Amino acid sequence: MLRKLACVAVVLGFSVGLIMAEEFGVNIKKVDGDKITAVKGAKFNKDTKKLEGGTEVTLTTAGDVKVVSGKKNKDTKKVETGDAIEGGLKNKMFTDIGENGLNVRVTTNDDGKVTEIVVFGGKKKKAN
Repeated sequence: MLRKLACVAVVLGFSVGLIMAEEFGVNIKKVDGDKITAVKGAKFNKDTKKLEGGTEVTLTTAGDVKVVSGKKNKDTKKVETGDAIEGGLKNKMFTDIGENGLNVRVTTNDDGKVTEIVVFGGKKKKAN
């Protein structure tokens, strides 16, 4: 009986730890100091070229938030992080955000604060 109770306690503790830290994709609309206004769960409509649906959320960043570039590996289907973005959240890409927002993946800690932001770059425009 005591052994079963100990196993349940370990599994429960492990489950709570997994639930607390979270990684998810959002489209950042606005950055104001340590507050990020974003849309979670929105889908891009190719016909109207706009984001549709989703829920607006306000996220708070941790003091030591890492801001890096990233891309999805087509072979492994996993996100690979690249170089750190110069200036972090004060970089021009966060001050001049377009109407569809900036596509990123955020990682939060147990307190719900953002500890890492992985920015996915769009397609590069061809020079004429």
